[in-house]
Amino acid sequence: MERIALGTNEIAVSRLCLGAMALGGVQDEATSFAILDRFVELGGNFIDTANCYMFWIDGGTGDESELQLGRWLAARGNRDDLVIATKVGRRPSFPGGGMDHSEPLTPERIAAGLDESLERLGTDRVDLFWSHRDDRDTPLEDTVAGFDAVVRAGKARMVGASNHAGWRVERARAIAEATGAAAYTAMQNRYSYLQPRPGTVLPEGGHVHAAADDLDYVAGTPGTALLAYSSLLTGVYTNPAKQLGEHYRHPGTEARLRVLDEVAAETGATRNQVVLAWLAGHEAPVIPLVGVSSVAQLDEVAAGFDVKLDADQWARLTAAA
Repeated sequence: MERIALGTNEIAVSRLCLGAMALGGVQDEATSFAILDRFVELGGNFIDTANCYMFWIDGGTGDESELQLGRWLAARGNRDDLVIATKVGRRPSFPGGGMDHSEPLTPERIAAGLDESLERLGTDRVDLFWSHRDDRDTPLEDTVAGFDAVVRAGKARMVGASNHAGWRVERARAIAEATGAAAYTAMQNRYSYLQPRPGTVLPEGGHVHAAADDLDYVAGTPGTALLAYSSLLTGVYTNPAKQLGEHYRHPGTEARLRVLDEVAAETGATRNQVVLAWLAGHEAPVIPLVGVSSVAQLDEVAAGFDVKLDADQWARLTAAA
């Protein structure tokens, strides 16, 4: 699997990031281990989780994904071969709380949250530590200082911003530059081939969709990348049982699906594979972040990076509206 450099330290990450959100929560341990093992066999090394996955399921605490990943890392002894990312900022601040009661991004909570994650993961550092949300109630200077502190302590190699607008990332980077602090090196926002209706508010709590300006910002900021979550829209492209939400029901969706099917027929690839190839073809470094529920799904996804779109196919997909 192809790798690209991320951050000023040029950490080599696979073009596919495996989302571990459901591992240990929805997927049982045997399935989780099988998916993680196959990902490594395919050449993947980039795995993303968070300190809150999956507190919203029945009986969930938010510890499930990190604990599952930690058990696998311990069993396989391969920590040094991997790029592990986790997040802070969306864990409920008290048991039974929801996203309206998320932990603050103060220096104290950032440090404590990472220590808790490291214990669950069974490691002494993460490679990428994300701000899971844009906490407007905490001064941005404090948040930047908190993330810088964990980098200086050697507990995180890089930091990134998830569910932020590009201008807020730039403001944080300006603060970091002025103070000599560690700067955000990546953005993680929702992004896929199908686009929601302009101006719509996504119904999924906390999701922030990448805008054209965000992609332009990443393209013009060396060392950064966009991790695109929900890149396959939870199976909507290929699973007839899955339905698009109301916010995707507009004429542009129909036009894009027509071209998607044309290119899939031309390449002999699945819709999912064409979507991933389109994402990888952006000028801005876009790394699709995909969660799967089986090894078979992972194999299909990974094959998408072998699909090569020609310039005309990529342009037709992009222009469809």
